[in-house]
Amino acid sequence: VVLVCFVEEIESSVSELWRIQLPLSDRFLRPCMLALLPFLCLASLMTSLAPLACFTPASVASHSCSFCPAVPASEDGFPPRPAAASPRVWLKSNLWNGCIDSAAGLGAWSAVGLPVVNFAFERRRRTRSVGRKRESVAALTGDSMVLVPYSPSSTNNNKPRRIALFVEPSPFAYVSGYKNRFLNFIKYLREMGDEVMVVTTHKGAPDEFCGAKVIASWSFPCPWYTLVPLSLALSPRIIWETAKFKPDIIHASSPGVMVVGALIIAKLLSVPLVLSYHTHVPLYIPKYTFSWLVKPMWLIIKFLHRAADLTLVTSNVVGRELQAAGAAAAYKIRLWRKGVDSQSFNPSFRSHEMRARLSGGEVDRPLIIHVGRLGAEKNPYFLTKVLKKIPEARLAFIGDGPIRQELEKMFEGLPVVFTGMLQGEELSQAYASGDIFVTPSESETLGFVILEAMASGVPIVAARAGGVPDIISPSQEGETGFLYTPGDIDDCVGKIVSLISSSELRQKIGAAGRAEVEKHDWQAATRHVRNDEYNAAIWFWQRRKRQLSRWFMWLLGQNPVKLPCKANWDSDVTTRHCSLLA
Repeated sequence: VVLVCFVEEIESSVSELWRIQLPLSDRFLRPCMLALLPFLCLASLMTSLAPLACFTPASVASHSCSFCPAVPASEDGFPPRPAAASPRVWLKSNLWNGCIDSAAGLGAWSAVGLPVVNFAFERRRRTRSVGRKRESVAALTGDSMVLVPYSPSSTNNNKPRRIALFVEPSPFAYVSGYKNRFLNFIKYLREMGDEVMVVTTHKGAPDEFCGAKVIASWSFPCPWYTLVPLSLALSPRIIWETAKFKPDIIHASSPGVMVVGALIIAKLLSVPLVLSYHTHVPLYIPKYTFSWLVKPMWLIIKFLHRAADLTLVTSNVVGRELQAAGAAAAYKIRLWRKGVDSQSFNPSFRSHEMRARLSGGEVDRPLIIHVGRLGAEKNPYFLTKVLKKIPEARLAFIGDGPIRQELEKMFEGLPVVFTGMLQGEELSQAYASGDIFVTPSESETLGFVILEAMASGVPIVAARAGGVPDIISPSQEGETGFLYTPGDIDDCVGKIVSLISSSELRQKIGAAGRAEVEKHDWQAATRHVRNDEYNAAIWFWQRRKRQLSRWFMWLLGQNPVKLPCKANWDSDVTTRHCSLLA
């Protein structure tokens, strides 16, 4: 059964992705079944010889053989061995029994098994074409787009759902790019009437958030990045709480350790699983540990996302990388739309006191700000070269991280201020009080700090890498912000100088950037994931279940199961693009 399922999965995947029909069942499965016969005979023989394992020197000395009756010891204490317990006798009798068993099994297989397999293969061949026509799936073939049949009657967007979120590290305590995304996501899911349960790392986790139940899981620090807590979230307590919650869908952040627990729980409870990819770990590994770990990390990512029913990415660039690496099929990679709280990040928060704090009291000098985690993956070393070429400017680092002390030594003697972690209104004031926002990071999956700076009306200068071009598209460069070639110091400095020299250009680009991000709000992004992407994940999960049922129906020699939600497609059909550009 396992072999049949494996081969059928290969055939189905190849057919969906490349529209190629592979006759693996006929050319591969049948010969493999025949080749298994000698191994089955050998296994039967070895099980017949298994009682010989009791004959060891210790068992003979104590005469503790479970197959022989106990014999009292002689006067000298040496236990006589009965003739019936001789290994030679046992070997002869069991070898004969094993040969009889093997011959009987081979005869039964030839008389019954082979005709049944042949009949099943012939029946499968006749019904395969019909089954292929029923299975309409989305795929990207080259540059052409295939549409996904989608029945709105099969799902009810207004029906409240039970959603279990597995988030690592905690969005309530750990400051990162996806903190605001998940907090707003939970908030608006509750406003839409859904029941939400959040499983996250224990440090700083509240009992509830916006009416959503929060379950804390014991965590441990990441060995190579101790500020990041990790947790498997697979204790009996969490499994019981999740089962009692009866989720309609499980959504986990990836990559990490907790995603493994979420995957296991989803399979145990038979619930659709959605993974959202937030941190491009393969780019971080060479900066913190050994480069040879990149390939094993990709293998782990591919295993996790292939097992999921849907993958959400924060930018098209990351989605295409996952697709190219084989982490998921194109039609199972969807875009989680960006959003920003344009009320919390607003030019009205500009503060003279905050500007004096960030500039070291020199409020009249041009002020460059950098907001984010101070880690090697963010490439803050690049700003030393920038600052040395623009001596009239001041630089403020807003945030904390593992390399802060190293950066303080590196920037010693330069006009730089390190504020540490800022939150709430102080963070909004810091954004709005700067003249230019610069980020040299080349590993951003999206870059929420860029969205927040644009919402604050501050012009952007960022590296043209990662998910940043999804925020400032090539057609908008020079209008809503500036992008420079990664590593090109002259390109970066030239664009910063042009902004420093013209206050009108700063105001123009800052206003255009804010107008652009005002189009994206968290409520619309949450509604899109809930109504569209979750429905797609449920549909893919149901389709996978139908495939499994078809395998077993095929083994039983019955017709494949008809797809339940496709009876009315001819009369009520809607199609959706399954592209990252949708």
